Amino acid sequence: MSDLVVVRKEGLYCVPGDFYIDPWRPVDRAVITHAHADHARTGHGHYLATADGAGILRARLGEIRLDALRYGESVTHNGVALSLHPAGHVLGSAQLRMEYRGEVWVASGDYKLEQDGTCAPFESVRCDTFITESTFGMPIYRWQPQAEIFGDINAWWRRNAGEGRTSVLFCYAFGKAQRILHGLDPTIGSIVCHGAVTPLNALYREAGVALPPTLAVSDVEDKSVLRQALVLAPPSAAGSPWMRRFGDYSDAFASGWMRLRGSRRRRGVDRGFILSDHADWPGLLSAIAATSASRIIVTHGQIPIMVRWLRQNGLDAGSFDTEYGGEEEVETDKEHEEEKGAGGHA
Repeated sequence: MSDLVVVRKEGLYCVPGDFYIDPWRPVDRAVITHAHADHARTGHGHYLATADGAGILRARLGEIRLDALRYGESVTHNGVALSLHPAGHVLGSAQLRMEYRGEVWVASGDYKLEQDGTCAPFESVRCDTFITESTFGMPIYRWQPQAEIFGDINAWWRRNAGEGRTSVLFCYAFGKAQRILHGLDPTIGSIVCHGAVTPLNALYREAGVALPPTLAVSDVEDKSVLRQALVLAPPSAAGSPWMRRFGDYSDAFASGWMRLRGSRRRRGVDRGFILSDHADWPGLLSAIAATSASRIIVTHGQIPIMVRWLRQNGLDAGSFDTEYGGEEEVETDKEHEEEKGAGGHA
């Protein structure tokens, strides 16, 4: 049997199904694994995504023709049975299961294995061929339990608040900001969110995700409140005029990239918190093993290292050349768009 999924100039293409998976050029039919900017783009004729992610997808892409599936719900298109399964990456993120003539392929999108309370937890799906990301596909990437990271963030905030200094934490507006919010201790002080973060918080709350109360900067009448506050802002806010209102502040950045020496220095921040919404090296290997797939295709990230390791361990491994990028570059672009839409305030 020929491959169920191939790469075309528009993106990953399911041949018998005649649809694309997270395409990067306009197509007639697109299945979207999640709403991050490198996977969800405008211009497609028809969209299919999860019911959990439909609100954010519409908010980010505007008026689109969207069909939504509940996790595990199956539909058949041109003889291919499709179903979406939790990826644990961000709200609404999914892995796409495709079955055709007894062969099963799964396209993972982006995923992480640690449950965080802001999206449906990752679910292993058995298949013959697994298409995986490898954003952090190197042995150096091993995450601490998130409870320890949140403990460190809260301790940093508490110490700054005690000294009358604002805590500014830079993080990606979609997914990372809401995960951090879910792990903060709101008894320390007020939580203030940038205008790129606030509308996404609202969509998470509408989806039933519990987040602590937050303020916009414009809501704060007593400026002394800011001296005990924690501010969540996108990376694009760093060094902008928006930051001047905080006076004396300590800043930090939350990302898996903080695992690399020099990342904090290049960012020019006081602290770096290693917190990623992607699987680390052990997580990737665990997810791959749980599929029982004999063939693995790597789409983006540390491709040569991951492919070599898989081949050395007896798997048929290869790669697809895609246009998916790391969360940093694509979400920074998206944040600039959202800042303009929000007027750069709140």
